[in-house]
Amino acid sequence: MWNRIKEFPRNVQQKITEVWCTFKNDQRGLSGVVVAILLILVAVLAVVLIWLLLGDWLNELWERIVGSAADLG
Repeated sequence: MWNRIKEFPRNVQQKITEVWCTFKNDQRGLSGVVVAILLILVAVLAVVLIWLLLGDWLNELWERIVGSAADLG
């Protein structure tokens, strides 16, 4: 029993190393992860670009809308 307790940390380390090596060398899902990250990056860049290009115009339009609503009330 004590031997199993003493060997537990070594066994855990071996198992973690084995899982890590298997994960590192497995290339099946790598392209899917890369594609997902690239899609997220493109979406974020598109939102930032649209906000930079149309931000002033949208703010001006919003001020007009709010100003018109204030005149009605």
